[in-house]
Amino acid sequence: MASPNHHERTIRKILIANRGEIARRVIRTCRQMNINTVAVYSDADADAPFVREADETVHIGPAQAKSSYLDMDKIIEAALATGADAIHPGYGFLSENATFAEKCEQSGIIFIGPRAETIRLMGSKIEARKHMQQAGVPVVPGWDGHLESVEHALSVAEDLGYPLMLKASAGGGGIGMQRVENAEQLKKIFASTMQRAQSFFGDSTVFLEKWIEQPRHIEVQIACDRHGNVVHLFERECSVQRRNQKVIEESPSPFLDETQRKDLCETAVRGARQIGYENVGTMEFIFDGNSQNFYFLEMNTRLQVEHPVTEEITGLDLVEWQIRVAGGEPLPLSQNEVSKSGHAIECRLYAEDPRTFMPSPGTITTLTFPAQQEGVRFDLAVEEGSRVSPFYDPMIGKLIVHGRDRMQAIAKMEQVIAELQVKGITTNLELLAQVMQNHDFRRGEYSTQLLDRMTGGI
Repeated sequence: MASPNHHERTIRKILIANRGEIARRVIRTCRQMNINTVAVYSDADADAPFVREADETVHIGPAQAKSSYLDMDKIIEAALATGADAIHPGYGFLSENATFAEKCEQSGIIFIGPRAETIRLMGSKIEARKHMQQAGVPVVPGWDGHLESVEHALSVAEDLGYPLMLKASAGGGGIGMQRVENAEQLKKIFASTMQRAQSFFGDSTVFLEKWIEQPRHIEVQIACDRHGNVVHLFERECSVQRRNQKVIEESPSPFLDETQRKDLCETAVRGARQIGYENVGTMEFIFDGNSQNFYFLEMNTRLQVEHPVTEEITGLDLVEWQIRVAGGEPLPLSQNEVSKSGHAIECRLYAEDPRTFMPSPGTITTLTFPAQQEGVRFDLAVEEGSRVSPFYDPMIGKLIVHGRDRMQAIAKMEQVIAELQVKGITTNLELLAQVMQNHDFRRGEYSTQLLDRMTGGI
């Protein structure tokens, strides 16, 4: 039987299976497209701005995510009860859950994202590596097979040569990744990494990759429809990270020349075609700062947190593209109609202590914005008086700027950080200001180790 996703269908109402700033972001585009929205919310989010802004709301349970935002059946019941045509999963939670995508389809609801089998395929880093190699996409040198035992891992490691990365195949968000310097360390961490992978992802499979010196994390935004059209929307530089989690992203990458950019973007398109991808997605690559080679890392089969930097340089609305493609429409633009201008930077605003990176929940007593100016955008989950819950990710929003060039964008971001006031909770604003003033960052000559060096590797 043909799936309901494969006919053109008008989407009139979308349930957003998420919370916070991404829920508000989806609501904003739906309003512009005259699409009604349904927000689902937990006890902790009853007074959140996204709940007030949606056309309809459904309470789905207690604060703990597993009993609310991760409860597939409750979310699908809410969609059916409100007559939603489609579900937008945002990012995090169920956005890369193949079973959830299948359940939506079985219920006659459009899942705004790729097909379940694609999510499943790209969810296994080992399988993703194999498929990319078939498409001629370079992958980090490593061992793709299953490591059955610590003895097996030691033998493979000996062949590859240290340093290495031990990674969970089903991992994501920097979880289940460990740098390994030598055989002794591998012996020590092998079993615990497998256990961590099992407890976080329900899959204990781990594999080994070569550690890349001076790595830079660069990704390519792609968009594909079910009519065979595939385009890239240029790249994003995501190397400012803490514990393998991105903190600051920018586009274009200050590291690439035009030849490298073209090569990288065309490689990403080739990889997406190989797996018959549909909807928007991101191909993530690691650049070796020494050899200038790039390698496929993984694919994110969803909208990225950092999608606004791409929107700012292209003038496009990626959520609108997602909705149109999910409804069966062809991509709005062909590759030669996509262009970019200027430079965009995004800083993630976290409710956390920048010295320890520990979350800092509480009530926001003051939230004062800088004077409005062109090329400055705030995608926030909160407002003055909002309570930041300890139950979810501590990111409370994103500060996004667009300038005619990189130095103007940095100057705008410095001004935004200096003038934005958030009181009542601890945030990472001071750390963001330090990065903007950092000599290596300003020169565009930094790697994923920048924050570790600045903070002493907390």
